Amino acid sequence: MPRYRLTLEYDGRGFVGWQRQDNGLGVQQAIEDAVRAFCGEVVTVQGAGRTDSGVHALAQVAHIDLEKEWAADTIRDALNAHLKKIPVSVLDVVVKPSTFHARFSALERSYRYRIVNRRAPLTMDVGLAWWVPARLDPAAMADAAAVLVGTHDFTSFRASECQAKSPVKTLDELRVEAMGKEIHVSARARSFLHHQVRNIVGSLAWIGDGKWTCAQLRDALAAKDRRAGGPTAPADGLYLTGVRYSETTEA
Repeated sequence: MPRYRLTLEYDGRGFVGWQRQDNGLGVQQAIEDAVRAFCGEVVTVQGAGRTDSGVHALAQVAHIDLEKEWAADTIRDALNAHLKKIPVSVLDVVVKPSTFHARFSALERSYRYRIVNRRAPLTMDVGLAWWVPARLDPAAMADAAAVLVGTHDFTSFRASECQAKSPVKTLDELRVEAMGKEIHVSARARSFLHHQVRNIVGSLAWIGDGKWTCAQLRDALAAKDRRAGGPTAPADGLYLTGVRYSETTEA
């Protein structure tokens, strides 16, 4: 049974998230429906990251198993044909060994959060970025971000409904960059807690507008209590930008 790795791009607006759910269309369901329309097979799409409702992806990775062998380009083009009315695009399809798993083989996931920091409201980027009209200090945000890099108990920065067995995660990178009127927050880790990136961004925004100091962020981390953390930034600005695998897995 051939296994195919899919690289996906999608606009998270209008989806209830990655996973198939009863209350609306999930990205997973959209892909599964497209596969069935293409070749008649009922599959379960396995994704590398379970993005929330409203969260976007520039390079989500998933895999499917099909009974029949198809050319990778044929699968890509056929799925895109059936997805043309839905904001999901299959960027690439690669044949993989059965040992490859989009979720469990992943070594690292990367996210980027977009803040548009200007007085004028959004028009073109509504739903695609977080509009913050108050002036933020990206240098202060960047200095504070260094506090969170490394292995920590991130209880103060995970959703109360998070189902992860442990709140301890290793954040390999947390970078804040000013890009004209935008501020980008980039994060890399093997895995993330539910809402971890959005809660971190909300806390960094408090640093940026002077509500918090770096010391207060450090205290929030040490508190190990979600009530001590900053606000949850909206889903609009969050993008899954990449998933890294080992060279052996990619072979």
